[in-house]
Amino acid sequence: MTTHLSVNLNKIALVRNARGRNFPAITEFGEIALMGGAIGLTIHPRPDQRHATYHDIADLKSLVAAFPGKELNVEGYPDDTLIQHVLDQRPDQFTLVPDDPNQITSDHGWDLNLHGQRLTPLIAQCQSAGIRTSLFVDPDLEQVRRAADTGTDRIELYTEAYAEAFNQQDYAPLLEQYMQCADLARSLGMTVNAGHDLDLDNLAPFVARGNIAEVSIGHALTVEALHLGFAETIKRYISILQRGR
Repeated sequence: MTTHLSVNLNKIALVRNARGRNFPAITEFGEIALMGGAIGLTIHPRPDQRHATYHDIADLKSLVAAFPGKELNVEGYPDDTLIQHVLDQRPDQFTLVPDDPNQITSDHGWDLNLHGQRLTPLIAQCQSAGIRTSLFVDPDLEQVRRAADTGTDRIELYTEAYAEAFNQQDYAPLLEQYMQCADLARSLGMTVNAGHDLDLDNLAPFVARGNIAEVSIGHALTVEALHLGFAETIKRYISILQRGR
């Protein structure tokens, strides 16, 4: 299975917001990503609107509609405001993330023993509106099983631990843990996404087994693009994913 790339545009939005006008426009960079081979675009609006905004959902939905087969993934904490915007705009995928509003970035997956019952009706509500759902989870077999109990279509494996282990050149045991979680999820009828701190250096081993459907990459990709250029960076990610092994 070829792993697809969804480009997270939050950091482009962060630069835009720093000057108070629509420059750089995230739709422009979204178009570059889609034309370069990305399967879709991701944004994570937070309540303070410090980077991606709720209005960006509609703008990117319109952009993606011009590219048949491409997708918009909205991720974030499922509070009433974000849920309403998701239901109004109907992105292709909604990734539910257990963020506190004050967090700088996502740093853990759901504890579905505690939150599974609350998330289950939200997942059903999104699915009834034609929106695919994904739950952000740690590489924990029990959490993967609990995710299946919610009825979610997908999980997204939180990959920061893998990225840190890769930097220490001691990642093989942890990578196997991730792969076991991915294989279990697939056996339970879910598709597997992954994201957080994946980059051009550590991506290939993670997707080599062919059990990851989609990776969402934003911060590292944006930093790499400062060196390589945005279009060239997209090209390099697509090359890694198409090579697979």
